[in-house]
Amino acid sequence: MTKYLSLRRTPEMAGTRSSFLPKMMILPFLVLILRFCNTSAAGKGVTASLDAKWSSMPLLLETSEFVAEEDNEKFWQFVDTVKEITYLHGDSERTYCNLILKKAGQFLSQLKLNLLKFALSLRAYSPTVQMFQQIAADEPAPKGCSSFVVVNGEHTCSTGQIKKFLKRAATRPKPYLFKGDHMFPTKNTEAPVAILYAEIGTKEFSKFHKILSEKAGKGEVMYVLRHYVQKASSKKVRLSGYGVELAIKSTEYKVLDDTRFEGTNTTVLEEDDDIDEVQGFHFKKLKHLFPDLNDQLKELRKHLIESTNDMAPLKVWELQDLSFQAASRIVSTSVHDALKSMRELSQNFPTKARSLTRVTVNQEMRNEIEANQKYFAETLGLQPGDSALFINGLHIDLDIQNPFSILDILKQEGRIMDGLYNLGIKNKDLSKLLNVNVYPVEENPALDIRHSAIIWMNDLERDQKYRSWPSSYQELLRPTFPGVIRQIRRNIFNLVSHRVIEI
Repeated sequence: MTKYLSLRRTPEMAGTRSSFLPKMMILPFLVLILRFCNTSAAGKGVTASLDAKWSSMPLLLETSEFVAEEDNEKFWQFVDTVKEITYLHGDSERTYCNLILKKAGQFLSQLKLNLLKFALSLRAYSPTVQMFQQIAADEPAPKGCSSFVVVNGEHTCSTGQIKKFLKRAATRPKPYLFKGDHMFPTKNTEAPVAILYAEIGTKEFSKFHKILSEKAGKGEVMYVLRHYVQKASSKKVRLSGYGVELAIKSTEYKVLDDTRFEGTNTTVLEEDDDIDEVQGFHFKKLKHLFPDLNDQLKELRKHLIESTNDMAPLKVWELQDLSFQAASRIVSTSVHDALKSMRELSQNFPTKARSLTRVTVNQEMRNEIEANQKYFAETLGLQPGDSALFINGLHIDLDIQNPFSILDILKQEGRIMDGLYNLGIKNKDLSKLLNVNVYPVEENPALDIRHSAIIWMNDLERDQKYRSWPSSYQELLRPTFPGVIRQIRRNIFNLVSHRVIEI
């Protein structure tokens, strides 16, 4: 069975196009902490996770950075919309996240909104927010202030002092502004610079933002916003987009009496194990239908799983359709559980193989998979068992790319698709335009060595010093040492050097 993942399958895949490196900013004090957490279950005994050194920041700030990357005007419109949205202790994180996505959806297309969800799951903009937090830490912030303003070097957390600071700001030099700073649209670039360090969504931010935005609109000040969270969370940012390989070798030797040794099954199950269907029994449905038999169903499920973990070898005929049966098992699950089922089968395939042999494969599905295998083998050279990722016809090298670079590619493709869609190009016409290779293909010119314009530096066929060499092509068949060019009086091996002369 061919494993393939494609966001859109095209009749003719476009040529290779340039890759985009991830733009994730790594701060100097990044520290990766590898933690090994031993769980009580033997099914997944070791869990590896990587945490950054910095604290987890509100998702609202990361969302604002995504919107700012799209358009500065939309960023300030988004800020005005969410200027007093705070995370309430009674709300769940999902509720808070859905509220942010709802607000962001007012300024983003559905495609961009999906990319925002992907970016938030990767925490791709967390380093950017932390960069502003580090800049704020270098400023001498007033004590006990959750938000403060710096006007040409003078600090205050009182809105009443802003007007006084602006009057005497001309005598002090302007601060240095960074490329990633968020500057409010203003016509007067010579006005004093007021930098607001605050957390978007708080009442303190709303109070400062109202005053500074009004003054910036009148041209009295250059209003710059930088993220600042006074009390950072103790929870660290969980990093994504990495792989961990754990190799453990036991060097401890134990003496066992094999005459008295009895094999034991060491399977330990978790209460929330993802295994649902075991030997034809769907325990999730059974627990729903018979809640009073919950304990007995657990015992039955444990017994069935232990009986299937004997890892007995399969017959040759049982292996023939195993890949089709695995695909059929995944497709037969619900849409919400399909990825979970695929992950479970991939990570525990040896223990699941025997149960898969009893799955009946639909003939229509078999024909579709075989047709896909034939198509990808003829057009892309993918053989059954190979994996490939294509985004709008772009071949993504999985050995080089990572989730962050894939996010950049998706954003680039999204901008192109949004632009074409806004021009009225949709459906099949949009698909055809995306297949056009906009990058020039390298030309490999063919030269006719018989042409009079060719000048030989050493003409093997005519130069007198090569007269002793044999001219028969049969010399190509004579055995010789590897890497040695055969001495034949023929112009076979050529090094071409060309020069363009303008007249």
